[in-house]
Amino acid sequence: MNERTLSSKTVFSGRLIQVETLQVELENGQSSYRELVRHPGAICVLLRAPDGRWALVRQFRVGAQKELLEVVAGILNAGENPELAAHREVREETGFLLTRLVPMGILYPTPGYVAERILCYYAESGSQGERQLDSDERVEVELIEESDLRARVRRGEIEDAKTLAAWALYQAGAAEET
Repeated sequence: MNERTLSSKTVFSGRLIQVETLQVELENGQSSYRELVRHPGAICVLLRAPDGRWALVRQFRVGAQKELLEVVAGILNAGENPELAAHREVREETGFLLTRLVPMGILYPTPGYVAERILCYYAESGSQGERQLDSDERVEVELIEESDLRARVRRGEIEDAKTLAAWALYQAGAAEET
């Protein structure tokens, strides 16, 4: 299965995303239309604190219209090394410095209409210093025992897709270095 883009038109360009309409040709020669949100990509980090608890962040998310408990995450700057972005975001949002960083996989959150790719990491941290939040960030750090995190996932209290995916990758052994 493959589609060939015949034409594209940017219908919105914002600070973070662009929205395009595409005319595509399907394998059978038929023409169809797609709507696509372009996104620069991001990283997410399932972070283990020095005491063994999981460091998650709680923040209001406009798409959900409520606070969500999530893994640390952040947008990749143009040309930015994803591992450096992971270190940066963990420091900004939690104050922790990383002692270990292991890639676990790549996530495409909603590939039907969003061109966003999230690189997912497992990390262990050492000392904790001051957080360095962006001026528009309102983030609370929660340190959670593994048994509590498992229970929250089972009860449906963790609703963020990247957090659930990172947890599933970790549970499947993706954080084990080969």
